[in-house]
Amino acid sequence: MNLTLKSLPAALKFLAITLLCLAVSAAQANAQSLLRDTEIEETLREFTNPILRAGGLTPASVDIYLVNDPSLNAFVTRGQNIFLHSGLILEADTPNQLKGVIAHETGHITGGHIVRSDYGNRSAYGSMLIAAGIGLAAILAGEGEAGALILGGSQQFGVLEALSYSRVNEASADQYAFEYMDRTGQSSEGLIQFFEKFRAQEVLSQARRYPYFRGHPLSSDRIDALRERVRDSEHTGTTDTPEELHKHAMMQAKLRGFLNGPAEVYSRFPLSDQSQPARYARAVANFKQADLRNALKEIDSLIEEEPQNPYFHELKAQILYESGKGIDAIAPAKRALELKPDSPLLQIALAQATLETRDTGDYAKVVDLLKSALQNEPNNSYAWYLLADVHERQGNRPLAQYATAERFYAVGNIQSARDFAQRAQEELPRSSPQWRRASDIIVVTESHNARKKNRNRGPKPFVSFTSH
Repeated sequence: MNLTLKSLPAALKFLAITLLCLAVSAAQANAQSLLRDTEIEETLREFTNPILRAGGLTPASVDIYLVNDPSLNAFVTRGQNIFLHSGLILEADTPNQLKGVIAHETGHITGGHIVRSDYGNRSAYGSMLIAAGIGLAAILAGEGEAGALILGGSQQFGVLEALSYSRVNEASADQYAFEYMDRTGQSSEGLIQFFEKFRAQEVLSQARRYPYFRGHPLSSDRIDALRERVRDSEHTGTTDTPEELHKHAMMQAKLRGFLNGPAEVYSRFPLSDQSQPARYARAVANFKQADLRNALKEIDSLIEEEPQNPYFHELKAQILYESGKGIDAIAPAKRALELKPDSPLLQIALAQATLETRDTGDYAKVVDLLKSALQNEPNNSYAWYLLADVHERQGNRPLAQYATAERFYAVGNIQSARDFAQRAQEELPRSSPQWRRASDIIVVTESHNARKKNRNRGPKPFVSFTSH
């Protein structure tokens, strides 16, 4: 099932930029979505990039996706993609535990452990999603950046039996993980702690295990072998830095604020707790409860303590925008971008808030913001959606149609991309880069349609009809 951003209620669009799909309808409660948040993505990158380099990988070539799913799971797919469930991040007691799991998944990439199923030449992951009605290309070509990508039922996506690794591969990934953590001067004790925390899962039935341990079978021998190497490491006993612990706590608090019910947030973070993570989570919970006064009170207290923190200003902008105060959201959104220039999601957030003024004099600034964001995230279909909107407001129908073609192309809607690219070409100057790009879209989509038609021309099965 696909839910495009265009079909979302208007009140969710800003939320889709900063932390996606956190308020989808009850009918979609069992579906999964990719989450986007600049702060969380930056934290995960800071934890992951040194590990990737230690494994001989280029960080820019490895994509990290955060899946909105409370189950404990993480996995990798072909193309060097790491998927982390929100449940895994919330279950990790320390950054070191989370890094240990990331190092283990990196070991599966460098060890070439991605297995094939009986689905032919497609990857197991792609085949499972295709069976669920969603193509792998649509997922990895930019729908995550678009917002509100529904990946499929949690059983189909969260429990990919086809991605089960052998115990040999699991032990190998453990050893890779140890080496990568050791090379970066970090202890692998967190990975052992993580495994021991859920060691009882090994004796449970397959149906009752966490998804992670269905795909990554655990054994006492593995833990013992890993413990032996950790015991001899010079980095054993190395702990997370205060900065890492704080970022981990803030990441978890933000996720809990958005993903858990307000009552659960207030229980975990009572008013007596005046720590930054507690106020962060309560600010979000109050916002979700439509308690604007207390939401702003909590976030303003954080801004007063750390006026240079862009993410506090970003959350304030979101709270104001989602509460129907779009124009008031411009100032904090602008401040967030000033503190973290060139952040695509923050640029998109400011562009959207600025559109609320409906001042034609602001449209050129909005176009500049969106073009800058698209230079870094060319497949961000929500940015293309906004760009089409502002071009339409400017009365520039050809550019609006071109931007719409790009939006549909980014989410894998080939037919609509081709239709809008053709409309744009009819009015765009042939010498313009947009005309040439529209031509590329038409060529690619026509080639795609031709391949699809040829696949559908396979031999038909013999059917016998018997008269009675």
